[in-house]
Amino acid sequence: MLTDWATRLSRLTGRRRLAFAALLGILAAGALPPLHLLPLLIPAFVGLIWLLDGAATRSAAFGLGWAFGAGYFLAGLYWVGIAMTVDFAAFWWFLPIAVGGLSVGLALFTGGATLVAWSLGWQGSNRIFWLAAAWLVAEWLRSWVLTGFPWNLIGTVWSFSDIMLQPAALGGVWLLSALTLLAAMAPATLVDGGGGTGKPGWRRGAVTFTAYGLLLLAAAGGALRLGLASPLGEAAVADIRLRIVQPNIAQETKWQRELRLQHLRDQASLSMAPGWEDITHVIWPETAVPFLLDRDSDLLEELGQLARPGTVFLFGAPARDGGAEDRGDPDSLVYNSVLALRQNGDLAARYDKFHLVPFGEYVPFRGLLDMAKITEGRRDFTPGPGLRTLQLPGLPAVGPLVCYEVIFSGRIVADQRPNWLLNLTNDAWFGTSSGPYQHFAAARLRAVEEGLPLVRAANTGISAVVDPYGRTLAKLGLNAKGTLDAALPQPLPATPYASLGRWFLLPLLVLLLIAGRLFGRGETATSTSEIR
Repeated sequence: MLTDWATRLSRLTGRRRLAFAALLGILAAGALPPLHLLPLLIPAFVGLIWLLDGAATRSAAFGLGWAFGAGYFLAGLYWVGIAMTVDFAAFWWFLPIAVGGLSVGLALFTGGATLVAWSLGWQGSNRIFWLAAAWLVAEWLRSWVLTGFPWNLIGTVWSFSDIMLQPAALGGVWLLSALTLLAAMAPATLVDGGGGTGKPGWRRGAVTFTAYGLLLLAAAGGALRLGLASPLGEAAVADIRLRIVQPNIAQETKWQRELRLQHLRDQASLSMAPGWEDITHVIWPETAVPFLLDRDSDLLEELGQLARPGTVFLFGAPARDGGAEDRGDPDSLVYNSVLALRQNGDLAARYDKFHLVPFGEYVPFRGLLDMAKITEGRRDFTPGPGLRTLQLPGLPAVGPLVCYEVIFSGRIVADQRPNWLLNLTNDAWFGTSSGPYQHFAAARLRAVEEGLPLVRAANTGISAVVDPYGRTLAKLGLNAKGTLDAALPQPLPATPYASLGRWFLLPLLVLLLIAGRLFGRGETATSTSEIR
């Protein structure tokens, strides 16, 4: 039966072949958060390989990967379009561009992966390892090309499992992606294909046996690491009690002038709810204060009351440079910031988001594109100088990250290593969709990769405290209103991945290429006319 399917898929041509590849990409997206339907990865990637077995030209090989990627990103990133519905009258025209354009654009990377893998010698067992290596390179490239968008890397499908997240401490999400790709694609070798000579059954199953053996080994290592870890919630910083406020403010009303002060009062009431006397630090989400505070010293003093003596109150707000004489300047620079406020209203520290969202926080090629950014305000936000580690009263050194800055593996910690990570975000833009779950999954991975606890404050959820093993100690779900009181977990020593960062990808690629040579030894290709 497998042989019949492999033959049928390899013989598809034209639009039917591309359409089937897109359907397989959609199928693969079912493994992403929040569904985590991991078994779907097997027919998706095995089907892609069998389709590639019938590719006779480079353009055909590229087209199959591009169509697969378009389906994968369309199904995985559909929620991006929900942001356009917040002000539908202004941005309805941009919705198909935001979702469709983003999907087909990102699919260029998957098309490049299948093209490179096919060009390396598409035969026998080799093709599994070539495609896994090329796919990892494609994921790495899309993490930085055109500012980068490494959303929904294949390794994130394991975010439901604390055990399976642990290998990220060694090799980051890239190691998880490699293990996942091999396990998903290996069953394709159970039938002859790709131009390889026939082999005994036990040899055809060697790749599958090895791929699933590595996956089991990773699970065993993860279980051992967690078994040696401190009990859940036990390793905490002394004398610190955090209160994370999740106000659950709808994006449609967040910036309405007549409601902004009421939103602040609601958040202040939540902050000072019962148990307030035991709290040392209050944390509000991204742009929780919808005012430029340099205009209102009285408001600064009022907000400062949320800080305990000798500590700070942490929150997100727009901010700008310049002294009092520059406050009326319409050209002053505006930032999306994290502010740390003392009890007397003085600013203890500020972090300005540097990795801005294209079209959301600024419009690229502003001179050519005459359109407003999607977020509130007429002016584009200005990027900050980069990652920082803040030294704050009453707290260990913290690495602040705003919104999707947390998704960039190996690029979230400044040179001076912090003791914990603080992620302020506002996922209200994306409603009740997959987006907030995928965002939280990426944040948990960063905690494991760096060996650092992560505190996350989100406007509508998911707010959480995650320990350096990626275990969720406390959480407020999507669309919940309330507070989260928790201790601050202790960090771990720097993990191997924290030391190597994305350089780990190089030895990983070398191992995949070596494995391809070893498993492909003795497999000779038949002529193109025989297999295509």
